[in-house]
Amino acid sequence: MDLTCYVRDGWSPEIRPAPATRDWMDATPDSFAYRCLPLNIANAHGWEVLSPIAFEATWNGGAAQQDIELRLPEGSEAQARPVSLFGQGVLTFHINGLMRTAPGWNMWVGGSPNRPKDGIAPLTGIVETDWSPYSFTMNWRFTRPGCTVRFAAGEPICFFFPVQRAALAQVTPQMRPMAEEPDLQAHHRAWSQSRFEFNARMAATPRGAIPPAETWQKRYYRGEDMAGE
Repeated sequence: MDLTCYVRDGWSPEIRPAPATRDWMDATPDSFAYRCLPLNIANAHGWEVLSPIAFEATWNGGAAQQDIELRLPEGSEAQARPVSLFGQGVLTFHINGLMRTAPGWNMWVGGSPNRPKDGIAPLTGIVETDWSPYSFTMNWRFTRPGCTVRFAAGEPICFFFPVQRAALAQVTPQMRPMAEEPDLQAHHRAWSQSRFEFNARMAATPRGAIPPAETWQKRYYRGEDMAGE
């Protein structure tokens, strides 16, 4: 499936495939956060739009547009600047590209997964990019008044990936007893017992007495069930 970003004269979006790495994950002891494969996959599950400039923004708690104060680099281009467009403590970035997906595919637009930012949170939208001739904005909402946030040049301001429009409507959720699937239940019970015993052993062992590679169970990471298959 093609994913196209149409760029008009004067636009210069900075877009990259999202990396799996995060600074806070790097900083965990032995980088243990990367042992969580679902985190790694989510981190890289799309593309990031980067801020072309560094800036600061402060919200005083009011609902008006002027209640966000922006401090921008002198001489920065208008198309590169965030704006206070909606009020309500919302900071807006214009995405300088018109996204086009295949028929029946939308675009999930939000903040980079597992990349929290103190004082402000990304808002999330679903955009019908298979027909829309309009660009979209990326919006962040301050979480408390009196807070100053800083974005560095090259810092991700937007994260996006395509989602199939009809897929969710075709899902029929169910709640069923696990006993209906004896093989699944047996594997789950074996895993649960194994996990309990492993955690108890780790808690009773002095830190550093076990090599890092042996301080976590790797079945899910390796794609193995409890039978090693």
